[in-house]
Amino acid sequence: MRGLIGRALVSAVGILSLATAYANEPEAVPGEFVVKLKPSLSTLSTDVRTLGSILGAHIKSTIPEQNIVVVQRPVFEIQKAAIKALSANPNVEIAEPNFIYHINRVPNDPMLGRLWGMNNTGAADSEGNKGVVGVDISAVQAWDIQTGSKNVVVAVIDTGILWNNPDLADNVWTNEIEAKGKAGVDDDNNGFIDDIHGYDFANNKGDPMDDHGHGSHCSGTIGAKGNDGKGVVGVNWDVRIMGVKFLDAGGSGNLENALKAIDYATKMGAKIMSNSWGGGGYSETLKQAIERSNAAGALFVAAAGNESNNNDSNPSYPASYQIPNVLSVAAVNNQGTMASFSNFGRTSVHVGAPGVNVVSTTTAGYESWSGTSMAAPHVTGIAALVLANEPNITALELKARIIATAKPIAGLHGKVRSGGMANAFTALTNQMPAPDANDPANWNTTSANVETAHPYANKANERYAVSAPGAHQIAIYFEKFTTETKYDVVKIKDANGKVVQELSGSNDDSFSVVIDGDSATLELTSDDSINNFGFKISKLAYR
Repeated sequence: MRGLIGRALVSAVGILSLATAYANEPEAVPGEFVVKLKPSLSTLSTDVRTLGSILGAHIKSTIPEQNIVVVQRPVFEIQKAAIKALSANPNVEIAEPNFIYHINRVPNDPMLGRLWGMNNTGAADSEGNKGVVGVDISAVQAWDIQTGSKNVVVAVIDTGILWNNPDLADNVWTNEIEAKGKAGVDDDNNGFIDDIHGYDFANNKGDPMDDHGHGSHCSGTIGAKGNDGKGVVGVNWDVRIMGVKFLDAGGSGNLENALKAIDYATKMGAKIMSNSWGGGGYSETLKQAIERSNAAGALFVAAAGNESNNNDSNPSYPASYQIPNVLSVAAVNNQGTMASFSNFGRTSVHVGAPGVNVVSTTTAGYESWSGTSMAAPHVTGIAALVLANEPNITALELKARIIATAKPIAGLHGKVRSGGMANAFTALTNQMPAPDANDPANWNTTSANVETAHPYANKANERYAVSAPGAHQIAIYFEKFTTETKYDVVKIKDANGKVVQELSGSNDDSFSVVIDGDSATLELTSDDSINNFGFKISKLAYR
């Protein structure tokens, strides 16, 4: 996640000197709350001044279709107290902070490189990391079957889209009624003026032009025009991408505009929505907006997040909402290993996709970026490709297909529900991919009994050895592994003393990376604060 913080939020926290006390609180616009009213009090039939008087707050704006108001209360008022007061009002159904959301990109230096996510030939990526052949979404094989369709509409809910980019222009969605209508007039009577290529909710205007680059990067992966002799190619050579902007030029947006953006995409008929953003806490109103998209038959693809977090135990929104149409995506590198920054979850994150050093279109031309933000559009693109090939497939069938046909890879074993990376070819052909021969879960095993004290000691500096005599390669199976994230680390070294992996946090029921040779050592170091379980090794896989 980009880690941008709204200037207003920084200023307010600085004034109140609450940075430490509320360091773990989800970000929200200071003093602003999203309030859903009970049906007995309607935003359509009650004037703003009266609403403000009833709620005891200034009405900043309204979302009439959902009977929602955004209210402002004094910024010095404690958030929980304001929520409690608003919730106690007999006219209020839901009251929650106006959460702030951010793009899910990990910053990287701009660099034009290879599209390894589409077709990994083993060449190095834009950072010089040599890839593994076949660790990709099998786009080249998929294109022999389907290259996309203009009948498929994908909403990129993000920072907008550079709709005049030569690689994107042919695949940008156009609202023909508005395009052929009069400027300054709501020609199609949908409540939005001049929404020709989508809408900009961050600035409340019809033009969703990207002023950041993130939305355009996602759009290029989904549908940069193919076979046109220039630039990059998206998963879909042909598609219609709707720009739904709610994140501003700094990459941030709030709950109010997220609700409007999702409802706009739903209203305008997008059957696939790409969401490479996250933040805030649990929001019932956001959940309800996604549920409306589900009811309308749309697939909601969401980036899992970039905090190296286990979403099963610590949910990350919107990816973690338990709604049937939500498809959560982790990031994988060109060697088939889950990205170090990527969130994961054996049950709550569904598939992996290319998300490290991914080249695509931006407002600055072509750049190489990393993040689950880059992974989610690959899956969005696969969904659009399948929908082009099978126009009658439902959103829930699409989700099930992508999970079931994900290609198993060792780096995702135990990390995502499918245990694999989304694959365009197998999704199109509805095939179950063959097991990954490089996954230690498919190797022979020998028992082992190596474990730390439970819990391990303060300031530990301990060394453990494992071996499978005669093996060419081994992998260590951790039946249980829990250390204090970042501060208590286990280094795994091969027989030559080279560090091959560093582990921290939660890694239960998982294998280490593949280690050349028949032996390895593990070194546990810890600080003097939190002492967790440590690890328990019960077997070694070998070949």
